[in-house]
Amino acid sequence: MTNEQVPRVTVTDAALELIARLRGKHGPLMFHQSGGCCDGSSPMCYPDGEFLVGDSDVRLGEIGGAPFYISKAQYEYWKFTQLIIDVVPGRGGMFSLEGPEGLRFLTRSRVFTPEEQRALGLLE
Repeated sequence: MTNEQVPRVTVTDAALELIARLRGKHGPLMFHQSGGCCDGSSPMCYPDGEFLVGDSDVRLGEIGGAPFYISKAQYEYWKFTQLIIDVVPGRGGMFSLEGPEGLRFLTRSRVFTPEEQRALGLLE
């Protein structure tokens, strides 16, 4: 198993459907895992480039063709965890594009297996 075979972020089919719908309305998208404050800790969806990322952010991968970022500080807490982006009924974050859809993105997670942790360079 290699690093490329172990995605740090994955997405459910329901979330992929919502991403496609949002892309049709708003064009290219991006995600940033919120670390708290106003919208709690949830994946936030923006038009690509609307949320400025920088040296304090880590790109975990892509979901539905959209880049997915998390802050370095939050990544340090979650680096042993695979994020699974799902969708549930309800209101999303006020700044996230899915808000008017009656659905919200939700982060589920699972701890990487020891084999996956080794592939990611987290264990020797």
